[in-house]
Amino acid sequence: MDTPLREPTYLILTALAGEPMHGYGLIGEVAALSDGRVSLRPGTLYGALDRLVDAGLVQVDREEVVDGRLRRYYRLSPDGAGTLSAETERMRRNVEAATTRLRRRAASSAGSTARLAGGLA
Repeated sequence: MDTPLREPTYLILTALAGEPMHGYGLIGEVAALSDGRVSLRPGTLYGALDRLVDAGLVQVDREEVVDGRLRRYYRLSPDGAGTLSAETERMRRNVEAATTRLRRRAASSAGSTARLAGGLA
């Protein structure tokens, strides 16, 4: 699977890093992880899970019948854990670079503001 991962895919893999989950549990966990910004519909989720299974990043953990309906649980595969780890590291480096530059900008702006204020007094 190509990186960078799309945010919904990243969040699905992140949710599954904790424990095996069924589809509706994943929908809730992705919403919680994203503070409600990412809301997956069942059709979208199951399509994504099919692609992730085909790519070898997610595996079917088990199936059980609950209230007469089949509930399938998914888990992160070893390849999925590697992909999630690599993507997390890529994003961490990006955040670190942006944070460093924003701090420099803030320090530079603070120095400019102080010089302007001193010149006007």
